[in-house]
Amino acid sequence: MAIYYKTQGFIFKKKDIFEADRVFSVFTYDFGRLEIVGRAIRKITSKLRGGIEIFSLSEIEFIQGKNRKTLTDTIAIERFNNIIKDPNKLEISYKISEVLDNFIKGQEKDEDIFILLNETLGKLNNHKLQTPIIQLIYYYFLWNFLSVIGYHPEIQNCVICRLKLNPHSLYFSNKNGGVICKNCSGSDIEFKEINSDTVKILRLILKKDWKILSKLKVDIFSQNLFGEISDNYLKYNLTSPII
Repeated sequence: MAIYYKTQGFIFKKKDIFEADRVFSVFTYDFGRLEIVGRAIRKITSKLRGGIEIFSLSEIEFIQGKNRKTLTDTIAIERFNNIIKDPNKLEISYKISEVLDNFIKGQEKDEDIFILLNETLGKLNNHKLQTPIIQLIYYYFLWNFLSVIGYHPEIQNCVICRLKLNPHSLYFSNKNGGVICKNCSGSDIEFKEINSDTVKILRLILKKDWKILSKLKVDIFSQNLFGEISDNYLKYNLTSPII
């Protein structure tokens, strides 16, 4: 007798297989990441196709087969239509999907990631969102996600000497996992010189102070520098994912 499982999950990836099947990568509340097959779901007559789509939150029911989980029922809870309609928001959603896909390989429940996904997609779905803020939402997700899975950066004190940081002489180290003072920077080319605005943005992100963060005025140079630091930290930690 088949056992039916039911949970809620965010669909962050899909792949077509065979003639009409589709595999969904879903981050669920109860099980973490799941790979679930929708049998014949690409057919127009499929009763399942309306309840599960990329970048939506759905209630899903499935059974565990010998090798795969098979979708048996699904109901859309939140479709995030404003994301699907906006190419810029859609691009950010795919970047978030890529981060999840790269770091989360196995089935392991993590309520914090589920809550972060809900929060991030909710912000991204806001139809009043201004274009410059869209990219910031990606980095909001990225840093908080990395923090949840064990890569929380040290941003209050120098990660090496532990002394209070001087806002005028700052460096970031991927290897050491945080901000470094000038005295500890030496001549190591791995350390990237940053500025106080970079640290300010990062602190607000990790405090989840979206109200101030969304109104923060930052010059283009600091925006680009923050993006560079963020992308490099992601690439560095991709070499040793821990989930």
